[in-house]
This record gives sequence, C-alpha cells and structure tokens, in this order.
Amino acid sequence: MTVTEVTQVTEARTTALPEIADPSQVAPKDARQMSRLFFDQLAVLEEGTAEYQYARNTLIEMNISLVRFAAARFRSRGADEMEDIVQVGTIGLIKAIDRFELSREVEFTSFAVPYIVGEIKRFFRDTSWAVHVPRRLQEARVQLAKATEELRSRLGRTPTVKELSELMCLTEEEVNEARLASNGYNSSSLDAAISTNNDGESALADFIGTEDNALELVEDFHALAPLITQLDERERRIIHMRFVDELTQAQIGEHLGVSQMHVSRLLSRTLAKLRQGMAATG
Repeated sequence: MTVTEVTQVTEARTTALPEIADPSQVAPKDARQMSRLFFDQLAVLEEGTAEYQYARNTLIEMNISLVRFAAARFRSRGADEMEDIVQVGTIGLIKAIDRFELSREVEFTSFAVPYIVGEIKRFFRDTSWAVHVPRRLQEARVQLAKATEELRSRLGRTPTVKELSELMCLTEEEVNEARLASNGYNSSSLDAAISTNNDGESALADFIGTEDNALELVEDFHALAPLITQLDERERRIIHMRFVDELTQAQIGEHLGVSQMHVSRLLSRTLAKLRQGMAATG
C-alpha cells in the first residue's frame, strides 16, 4: 500500500485498517505517515478487542526501526548485549505507543525516542558493574563464564584454574583476576538477610568489620613524625620515655636529674608545641 493510498484512507476516516504482511519492513518514511492512521484508529477502538490489538501490534513492529536506531548508540557494549538492549528498548517503544496522543501535535518519533533511550539507560543502571573494573577484566569475566560452563558440561564437575587457563589461553594469575573481577559486577545491600547455620538470619552488615579507631593513630603518627624531628634532643627524649618506654614523670625526673614538677612543665610545653604543629598541618 502506497503513502498516497494511506492518505486517502485517512481522509475518508474509515475504521478499516490496511492489512500489512510484515510491518517491520515498512520504510521509516512510510511508517511515520502510516503510524498516524493507526494511532487515529487506536484512539477510537475498544481496548482488548482484536482490532485494537492488531493496531497496537502493528505500530510496535512498524516502529521497531526506532529501537534499532536508539540501540545503535550503545553498539560499543558488544554483540552479546545488543539483543538485550533491543528487547529493553522495545519496552520503551511500547510505553511510548500506549501514552502517545495525536493531539500532542508532535511527531511520534520525537516522542518515542526518549522513552526508548530512557529504558535502555535504566537497564544499564540496574545491571552495570557495581564498582569500576578495567575493560580487559570485564571481557575476561565473560570469557571465564563461557569457559567454566563449557568445561563443567564436558567434565561433569567444576573446572580447576589450570584447566580454565588452558582453555582460555590465559595464565592462571589472569584467570584468578577475572574471578575477582566478577565480584565487582553485583553489589549487595548491607541490610541484606543472610541465612546462618543455626537456621536464623542476620544482616550482611553483621559480618563486616566495624570502624577501627586505632587507624586514626596511624595517621597521627605519620603527621607527628616530622614535628618530632624538629624538637631538641631533651624534648625528644622526654617524649620517648613517656610514651614509648611508658615511664612515669617521677621516673623520667630521676633519669634527667630534675624534679617531677619540672618534667611535668617540660612535657606540657612539648605537647603544646606538637599540638600547634598538628593544628597547622591539619
């Protein structure tokens, strides 16, 4: 059926929709005009009827080229993923068809593409890697999954790292890297429930280490090191005896031949100097 014939049918406002043997083969230019006819009838047909379903299905197949056009933007994802991308994009196309109205006075193509692209991006957001992993390891992960399945079917058991490395033509170290990379593909919520041996359930967070306050001390020691080198020999000695040898002020006084009170004043002055240095570097 030519575009001219479709236009004549539209002007006649007939409810009879043309039979199209293969809507997916309709040229994009013709699809734009023919879609208006089908949308016009879709608006007056009763939902759930065979005629309504035919009009809707024809619109989907006739505009599938829009999905392929949008999916082409993501061709770098690889051939294995393109089929999934087209399927997801088709969901976006269906949503656009169900929500489009001719009264919007906008071309259906302009209306549908954002729905299609949005659905594809949502798919990537929900299934992409949880953490950044180098591309070579992402590809190795796919190769590892295929090799593992092939060897498992052939051997009837889980293959060893050596067997995988031989099939994949990689070193055993590279196979182990690919295995570790697989852990970056999905993430779990810290509130996720985990079954325990005593038939109970615990949250994933219960098995993760808590904050170690001692780690802050390591940072403090690194910051203090250059400041301590700036102290004079007696100040450094007092700091060492008090905080490394853990001597009392009285014991330090005996070593230095001064009173405990004098050690207290020296220690307070030295610590004040260090605090000022820490504050300045902080």
